[in-house]
This record gives sequence, structure tokens and C-alpha cells, in this order.
Amino acid sequence: MEITTRPAITVSERDLERLEAMLATLPDSQPGVGALREELDRAQIARAEAMPPDVVTMNSRVRFVVEPAGREVEATLVYPRDFTGQPDQLSVAAPAGVAVLGLAVGQQIEWLAPNGQTVRARIVDIPYQPERAGDFML
Repeated sequence: MEITTRPAITVSERDLERLEAMLATLPDSQPGVGALREELDRAQIARAEAMPPDVVTMNSRVRFVVEPAGREVEATLVYPRDFTGQPDQLSVAAPAGVAVLGLAVGQQIEWLAPNGQTVRARIVDIPYQPERAGDFML
């Protein structure tokens, strides 16, 4: 996955630690691993208690629009170990999961799909964010 636009992103210290631990167990050849590492390397890091309330964090419920299809998606961003295949889940190891992590409402990101088409996701809303709700154990 090649990300073609790189908006500023913010990741919590807790999410960074958990994601780095997860990445350490995955082969570099697994799809999404390289892209996720790149995103984490460029992220601004914040304490979980200081996370802006409009930023997509792990276990957030996020609503975004995918272009060019114009399709609105609402899903919970989960770790691969928690992904059960439900349509309302989005693995952080999937291209769309890598793309939305750390974005704020109103931001968008583009990446190249395997077929060479440019895909864009724009964050519309975050109905639930663990940090905003005070759920620091998730």
C-alpha cells in the first residue's frame, strides 16, 4: 500500500506501544505491515489522557467516506487479534485501517489500491473514542 497524501496524524502512547508490540510479531511480508510502520514513524505522539477527542484511535468507532465509490462506512478500528470478520470491524492491518488511524474529523488520506486506483477516505465522525469516554483500559 502506497499512501499518496500524508496528513498529520496523532497516535496515543498506549496505542503506539501496543501497535509496535503487534508489529514485532508479524512478518514484514504481511500486507499492511510496512505501511503501518511508516505511519507510526511519522505520527505525533500524545498521552492517552491528552488525546484530542476528534482523532481516530484504536477501538474508536469511526464513520468515513470512501472515494471514488462515495460509500459511507462506519466501523470500529480493531487490532488484528480482535478482528472477527464482522462488517462493522476494520483491522488496523488493512489498508483502510492503516489509513484512518490517527486522522481527525474532516481530514482525508489517499492511497494506491493494488489495482493502481487512487482511493481516498475522509473522516466524517467519531461516534465513540475510548480516550474521550475515559476508557483507558481498552
